Amino acid sequence: MGEAVTELVVLFGGRSAEHEISCVTARHVIDAVDRSRYSLTLLGIDRDGVWHLADPDNGDLTATGPVIGASEALSARVGTGAVVLPLLHGPLGEDGTIQGLLEVVDVPYVGSSVLGSALAMDKAMAKVVVGAAGIAQAKHLVVTEGEVDVGAAAEEELVRQVDTALGFPCFVKPANMGSSVGVSRVEAPDDLIEAIRFALTYDRVIVIEEAISGRELEVAVLGGADPIVSVPGEIIPGDRFYSYADKYLDGRSRTLVPAELDPAVSDEIRDLALRSFRALRCEGLARCDFFLSDDGRGLLLNEVNTMPGFTPISMFPKMMEASGVPYPEIIERLITLAIERHATRRRRVDH
Repeated sequence: MGEAVTELVVLFGGRSAEHEISCVTARHVIDAVDRSRYSLTLLGIDRDGVWHLADPDNGDLTATGPVIGASEALSARVGTGAVVLPLLHGPLGEDGTIQGLLEVVDVPYVGSSVLGSALAMDKAMAKVVVGAAGIAQAKHLVVTEGEVDVGAAAEEELVRQVDTALGFPCFVKPANMGSSVGVSRVEAPDDLIEAIRFALTYDRVIVIEEAISGRELEVAVLGGADPIVSVPGEIIPGDRFYSYADKYLDGRSRTLVPAELDPAVSDEIRDLALRSFRALRCEGLARCDFFLSDDGRGLLLNEVNTMPGFTPISMFPKMMEASGVPYPEIIERLITLAIERHATRRRRVDH
């Protein structure tokens, strides 16, 4: 008898501003799946949150096709041995929401669970957790929508506070967003409130960070209790910062894998990546982003991404491949981890 075929249920698309990136990620993962070992079911979530069955053999993957209910699509897989790959980026996908649905439905899925996904996605809360773990990071302030549009005097005070605590230039970011969506580099105080309002169109909480002069380094982490930590890679932005256009549209950024680092720095950043991964309760996979500052402060954690992109120019697969784990094996390991975690949780629930 031949080896049993496992059904992979790929979730992609989603309602966030990273919808298109999710579609591209899904396309590359699907192309790398061994069809002799896995059958594929594709569930595309369109920008309105409607779920559709999609065709895995459609080269231009989009979240269209016959409409299917979310509960119907997932509950039919309970107990069948199917594994869900939630290849969703940003809010309503990477932030613990889909993970919570999958936990309730009781199907195994790839990646961090509810807590790890939610913590890492929310930059403001992630900074609290990693700060408590003693991991160095850029100076920052957190602002909520209630602190803006409350009068000129309050806005002027906010500008003064940022100038004193962080200085200019600085970066303004939505707390819950990825792929540099909604991010602005603010060069002068007069531009700060406009950048804050722009970020607030994506989230009600924003993070304002000092601009770090230094190298942008990344590390991939893959696994569960004893994860693999990759060699570091380096991003050399083609823009003033590693923007959405720089990541996905212009192709002007450059990457170096492995990064040219002193061995002691390489060891340190890998240790910090593992500590960050564990502090935020990540599981399965994550890409940990750092700055190596020019001012003598050393390595500073920027953020941890629990569902990094798998596009041809994405760093996660590049760093893993440079560490001896080729693309198809990454997927195999993630599926195995999902099955093992689900079995362990079921035993504890049923105990």
